[in-house]
Amino acid sequence: EGSIRNVGTHACGVIITPEPLIDLIPIANAKDSQLLVTQFDNGVVEKAGLLKMDFLGLKNLTIIKDCIKILKALHNIDLDIDTIPLDDKKTFEVFQRADTKGIFQFSSDGMRSHLKQLKPDKFDDLIAMNALFRPGPMEYIPNYIKRKQGKEEIEYDLPEMKEYLSNTYGITVYQEQVMLLSQKLANFSKGDADMLRKGMGKKIKSILDELKPKFYDGCKSNGFDESKVEKIWTDWEAFASYAFNKSHSTCYALIAYQTAYLKAHYPAELMAAILTNHMKDIKGITPLMEECKRMGVKVLGPDVNESFYKFAVNKKGEIRFGLGAVKGVGKSAVETIVDMRKEKGNYTSFDDFVKRIDLRAANKRTLESIALSGGFDLFGLYRSQYFEKIKEQTYIEQMIKFGNKVQATKSSNQVDMFGDTAEASLQAPIAPNTHPWSTMEMLSKEKEVVGIYISGHPLDDYKFEINNFCNAELSTLRNLIPILGKDLSISGVVTNVEHKETKNGKKYGVLYLEDYHDNFRFFIFGDDYINFKAFFNESWLLYVKGKVQKRPFNEDQLEFKVKDIQLLSDLVDKDVRNIVLEVDINDITDDLIHKIETVTNKNGGKHSLIIQINNNQKKYALELLSRNRKLNIDKQFIQEIEKIGEVGLKIT
Repeated sequence: EGSIRNVGTHACGVIITPEPLIDLIPIANAKDSQLLVTQFDNGVVEKAGLLKMDFLGLKNLTIIKDCIKILKALHNIDLDIDTIPLDDKKTFEVFQRADTKGIFQFSSDGMRSHLKQLKPDKFDDLIAMNALFRPGPMEYIPNYIKRKQGKEEIEYDLPEMKEYLSNTYGITVYQEQVMLLSQKLANFSKGDADMLRKGMGKKIKSILDELKPKFYDGCKSNGFDESKVEKIWTDWEAFASYAFNKSHSTCYALIAYQTAYLKAHYPAELMAAILTNHMKDIKGITPLMEECKRMGVKVLGPDVNESFYKFAVNKKGEIRFGLGAVKGVGKSAVETIVDMRKEKGNYTSFDDFVKRIDLRAANKRTLESIALSGGFDLFGLYRSQYFEKIKEQTYIEQMIKFGNKVQATKSSNQVDMFGDTAEASLQAPIAPNTHPWSTMEMLSKEKEVVGIYISGHPLDDYKFEINNFCNAELSTLRNLIPILGKDLSISGVVTNVEHKETKNGKKYGVLYLEDYHDNFRFFIFGDDYINFKAFFNESWLLYVKGKVQKRPFNEDQLEFKVKDIQLLSDLVDKDVRNIVLEVDINDITDDLIHKIETVTNKNGGKHSLIIQINNNQKKYALELLSRNRKLNIDKQFIQEIEKIGEVGLKIT
């Protein structure tokens, strides 16, 4: 009805005036703050002749800044990012390979697939891709690629248009191109050209109705064919609504190029800066860790002798996890750890650590979180030892008490009767003896404080089972069409479970699994839910068998139907299996036979032993079944067989 429903504040719109605002426009305080805002909306402000600017903050500028700081601290390199060459070959290779994960505006899967086809080799290509990769103009990307590669002819409606469209191979990509062409073809003033940009970009009919006859008349006076002029105007009306501002696209492309330059020349330092800026976003960190792995850059867990608050790079070029990314570790705690380390050198033991740091800033919870994350692993104790109780107190609690005593005696300057300082006579508690946690327990506790697995993966202990019994990964289930009708077997760790009920009162479950590279959720209904709900336990390691099929009530959709679930730990030994030891005929010696005999003699069980002799030259294999020897399959047996280099092992 034309009345104002509510008043809002623009996130980054700022009005700039030559004199105090209060003398020019009505102003008010923003809701719940002292921020001054105009009572005019943006359209009225501009009509009144005031300058309205949008100032955007970008996380990527901080990433670049952090990376440059790491370069200075680690290599003493003073890099001026604004003076890097814009024709650097290694940087363009990053774009050509689509190696752009973590690079601003160029990291999506869609953009990366276009980059592989385009193979950009100049800065203009990056500006154009930035402008084209949005709903609407995206349909022009294939034409842009074909024209760049000479597979499609470049055409101009009028030869005069070549001057402004040649950089984009005859395709109108930017608002500035429309503005410049309107001035050249129809003698528009700069003000008219800007009005045309605004009218087309925001589809303001009144402006277009006013400028259309002016454009036609201007073109006619310059002798251009009326039918071609009409086509140009129609094309502009259709395209200019999503034509992009070139200056905007150039700024974004420059930031992307600068990030890619750092990735090409200083990959570990850049990834450390990117990880730092995702410290509080664990979901964002996981794919970045994968990218580091793909690039061959090691990401190490927290370490009180190497870590800072942010992610950092050590002297070997490995990324060290930031202590600030550990849950329960605050900035002041990290400051005392780092300051003491800089002042008196690395910590040599846990008692040396508690004697030196400020235990008011780094309290019990902080030390527990660091221990769980692996930050104290360098001291040579099991993580479980820090939490083992002696006389109702954990080792950490005893050491905090000891550290406080040492610091209290230091400040009082006490001396004992033999002339030694009281500090020297204080004995540190001895770490209790206890068994290490299982891999799964250790990693679960690590994930609680860090959000991801760093020092390993729960599936690491079951690589043999995964290699022998799994034929797919969870990522396979992202696209079911190519695997319709196929039987799949997959392994993963349970990260979450849900027990639910339909509107009709029927119970069903959702099982969340995660493997090395992906995660997936399985919906399990009816009898399957009754049969398998015992496996709905977080941190359990499961082996899931199923088949991709059409949904019963909607054949247009596919589903992965779970047929069986087992514990990975039970998988090998549950059924009677064949243990096949593969040996090449040319490797058989008395020594090899003795080694195989030694391992199999001490490992009696229920599984059949088959020795498979391979003749790779004549391309045949002979299977020899042992009639009187049955074996057990356990981790020790697998490890001992794997130590015999000439023997291959498989389970069927």
